[in-house]
Amino acid sequence: MKNIYLKTQVRRLLPLLIFFFVVGINQNIEAFQNNNQQDTFTEFKGLVVDSRNNDPLIYADLNVNGTNIRSITNTEGEFSLKVPKEHLEKSVTVSFLGYRTQTVSLSEFNRESTVIKLSVVATKLTEINISTVKDPKKLFQEVLKRKAENYYGNESLMTAFYRESIKKGKKNASLSEAVLEIYKNPTKSLKKDNLILIKSRKNTNYSRLDTLALKLQGGPFSTLYTDLMKYPEYVFTDENMEYYEFSFDGRSQIDNRQVYVLSFKQKPNVLSPFYFGKLYVDVTSLALLRADYQLNVSNRAMTGAMFVKKKPKKVRAYPLEASYRVDYREKDGKWQYGYSNIKLVFRVKWKGRLFNSTYSLDSEMLITDWQQNTAGIKPQQTLKPNVILTDEASGFTDPEFWGEYNIIEPEKSIETAIKKISRQLEKLKS
Repeated sequence: MKNIYLKTQVRRLLPLLIFFFVVGINQNIEAFQNNNQQDTFTEFKGLVVDSRNNDPLIYADLNVNGTNIRSITNTEGEFSLKVPKEHLEKSVTVSFLGYRTQTVSLSEFNRESTVIKLSVVATKLTEINISTVKDPKKLFQEVLKRKAENYYGNESLMTAFYRESIKKGKKNASLSEAVLEIYKNPTKSLKKDNLILIKSRKNTNYSRLDTLALKLQGGPFSTLYTDLMKYPEYVFTDENMEYYEFSFDGRSQIDNRQVYVLSFKQKPNVLSPFYFGKLYVDVTSLALLRADYQLNVSNRAMTGAMFVKKKPKKVRAYPLEASYRVDYREKDGKWQYGYSNIKLVFRVKWKGRLFNSTYSLDSEMLITDWQQNTAGIKPQQTLKPNVILTDEASGFTDPEFWGEYNIIEPEKSIETAIKKISRQLEKLKS
């Protein structure tokens, strides 16, 4: 079988893969600080775990019923949920892939240590459901065809929390956090989404980066572009679908909904970097509810060229891992982008040095609230897609920095890094 290199197809992936290494560059964006603190909400903290063994459930979803307020657990299963006073009599729906969805009244929440236990649910698809779907590729093509009817069809204004962290080895070297407004265009629209920065903070410890500053060009835009229903062309196009293999990979359940699990990967004779992963498709509506996928990074030369836009001449850099995830949430029978994350792991080799370095970059974006947008947006207010978050440590010493905004609870390692940054700032002030 003839091997196939597809340079033009690789270039079509580039808008999604816009990370780069660079020394001494400093592009900034302004952080609009809003420090008005109002006692109009209550914050609840806790843990979501497996009922059988108390293992933490990572990225479990929490949604305040009757509202668009949402949060999600971190990689240690911990959550923080800020609820306006007028909604304290409501309940919270807690869901996780493959587990039974649970509804808990806010009156049962403890302010600091709520533990929610979810039980595994056995999912059985009827024989008729399986037999009516024989071609997994055609099934996914039908998913793409139905996006106009399955996903929110109007412009919406979303509030989002964004976090970006960079590690050298196991040590945190950079931490960025931001609250943004997303002016989301419908999935069927060709218009791209717009972002406005509301509040942000960032600190980079360049001593841990060996003078090599790994920065994320695009920042929150890169995470937003993982939305396969809005931007399928970054992974799937009409032209490249023939180079993918699809298969059925069992079944599961998301938020009490039965889902087909579809696996996909590039064909063996396609040598250019493409993606592989799993797609979770609602059995009834054929809406995509979740996708987990990775880039094939076996070709180091090609994938290195895709990711690294600028670097010192003595440096060779290539990805060891490039993983992506996107989740959708349902409201009034329509689905909308809700959460996504990116994990990149790079190997960096300096000419003449004995040891190599490994850098990992994690970024995630969570939609914490949204509403239909009728006011429009002024173009001069928006961030540019090639933006880089500025190196500012402002806010790390303020425990109430985020105010009423919902955020993803920091992991222990990030929380430790924040405390170190705060201590450094205190020393500088004294």
